[in-house]
Parts: sequence; structure tokens; C-alpha cells
Amino acid sequence: MPRPDIHAILALEGHMDFAKYFQRDPGVCGGETVITGTRVTLRTVLASLAEGSSFDEILKDYPSLSEDQLRAVVAFAAATAKEDLPLLPVPTLE
Repeated sequence: MPRPDIHAILALEGHMDFAKYFQRDPGVCGGETVITGTRVTLRTVLASLAEGSSFDEILKDYPSLSEDQLRAVVAFAAATAKEDLPLLPVPTLE
């Protein structure tokens, strides 16, 4: 399966309703943010991606997830990083 097109995901970030994909309930996973309709935490999926897992590997490990939900996780991470983290200047070689 080809890698997800990050440009397509980012183009959707202004139009994506993240509330549709994520929920927080004190009675589910101790109130951590989970993917809607599952007990899989947002943190778990992000950690899997950070460790280099592919979408296919994550979907195999967590069959309750869909590819759309994984795309929402990536879009959410990109949108929040864009808002929360200041961009550092890129060093130049002189």
C-alpha cells in the first residue's frame, strides 16, 4: 500500500471535524482521548506512527480502526503542531 499523501491530508485539515474521530470519556481508558468507537488511544496511534509503523501494520494491530481514522490522527497531529510549536530558524551554512 502506498504511503499516505500528507499534502492531501493537510489540505483537509481546515475542513476536518476532529470531534467526529476522537472522544474523551472518563469511563473509557481513564479519560484519555480515544479514537471514536474504540478503546485505542490517540497517544497509542501516534506512538506507533513515531516508531515507524505503517498504516497497514497499525490496522493489523488494531482491527477496530479504519484508514480514515488513521488519516484523522495524522491530520490532527499536523494541525496541532502547526498551532502549538513555533518554527525554529533553519541554520544556514556560510
